[in-house]
Amino acid sequence: MEMNPFSLVISIVKIVAVLAWLYGLLRVMGHASKWVKIAGIIAAFGIIQLAISLPLGGGFTILNDFDTGLLFQACTMAMVALGLNLIYGFNGQFSLGQWGFYGLGAYAAADITFRWTRGDASGLLVAGLGVILVGLVILGLNRYLQRYRSLPVLSAFTLFLIGTVIAATVALVIGAPLGRMLSPLFGTSNSPGLLSSDLVLQVVFVLAVLIAGVFAAEVSFLFGLPVLSLGSDYFGIATLGFTIVVNTLMVNTDTILPFPEMKGGRGMVGIPQLTTWFWAFVFLILVLVVMRNLIHSSTGRAIMAVREDETAAKAMGIDVASHKLLSFVIGSLFAGIGGGVYAHYIGFLSPGTFDFITGFNPLIIIVFGGLGSMTGTLVATFGWIFFLEGLLRVVLGYLGPEAPTWRFVLYPITLLLVMLLRPQGLLGKVEWGFLHPPAAKQRKPEPPAIQPGPVEATPVAR
Repeated sequence: MEMNPFSLVISIVKIVAVLAWLYGLLRVMGHASKWVKIAGIIAAFGIIQLAISLPLGGGFTILNDFDTGLLFQACTMAMVALGLNLIYGFNGQFSLGQWGFYGLGAYAAADITFRWTRGDASGLLVAGLGVILVGLVILGLNRYLQRYRSLPVLSAFTLFLIGTVIAATVALVIGAPLGRMLSPLFGTSNSPGLLSSDLVLQVVFVLAVLIAGVFAAEVSFLFGLPVLSLGSDYFGIATLGFTIVVNTLMVNTDTILPFPEMKGGRGMVGIPQLTTWFWAFVFLILVLVVMRNLIHSSTGRAIMAVREDETAAKAMGIDVASHKLLSFVIGSLFAGIGGGVYAHYIGFLSPGTFDFITGFNPLIIIVFGGLGSMTGTLVATFGWIFFLEGLLRVVLGYLGPEAPTWRFVLYPITLLLVMLLRPQGLLGKVEWGFLHPPAAKQRKPEPPAIQPGPVEATPVAR
């Protein structure tokens, strides 16, 4: 097959246009006027929506199905990479477990909607009640244990684990019967009920993605509580082991775990493809806003202080352990949300997608873009997906059927060159528009106090 130079030029133009769109989105989100922000976000959404759906004649669109798939992958990968950048880039904790939380979120959200579309509400009810009850247990125990600063970490972990098991059991006992009670409201295929409407399904999809994110966050809390006490290198090895364990459980979901619908190593099929550009855009903006506001808050400054020097941070009164755990939990929350969005775009989940080899992708992305740079993460993510996974794969495909696999050789070479020539990443600490640190507000100078003049002596009458 001969290479078409015109198609290559068009692909490069699309990559440049997507990055320009990203720059414009961040710029308009950083505008001082609230109405300009709202109008700009709507316009940014509309531009891509038109590029996806507006026909140019002959059934062609500006962004074809392949480009649209890359766009959805970029949005979900950006959520995962932003979470990892919070953990590693901003907090300094080297983690290889982000891909595992991404997979947990994908499977959790997919199972909820898979069951719902088949007239079973128990998945939503059990998972929803479970994350709420477990969250209440974690918050309650954490507040109670603050009185006992000298309590060993493993003892605290044991209490949290017992409370989580009890809460999950209660959710299962309550949620399963409630699901059976709601089953008549689904109706039949010939006469669908109230719960089978498209509007209800969209609501369930949003809830499933949010529940998946919270589920990943709660698992990360239980995992991180004892493991974060290790050093950074040992913590990285432990998180790598976590990813391998999660992948092994995925392969055995129909044997070890009671989820036959996931079909283990054969892969889960029949997931409703509910992710649209609207939902991918909304969840990406949500993650961006939460991350930006967190980083530029007092909590975010404490998180970065832990990265710079744990001893100095502790001397300044910062609770190092809690801020490590907080960044790990929020980063895993972003990964779980990204997994839920991805599962409902692709419609099929395979354990091979979440193995530890592919788990290095978000780490490579944040190193490319720059550790501690949200803008760098976004640019590197969209560039990675559209150039390396899109354009480069197509170009190598012209060279032979096995040539696209050579991109896995080019990835580490490119990463090595970046680390040697620009160790701070492509953008370093640069932030665009909305992600730029807010300017410090200057206080108005107070009028000088009136100094009392010398008091004259009053003559005393004799």
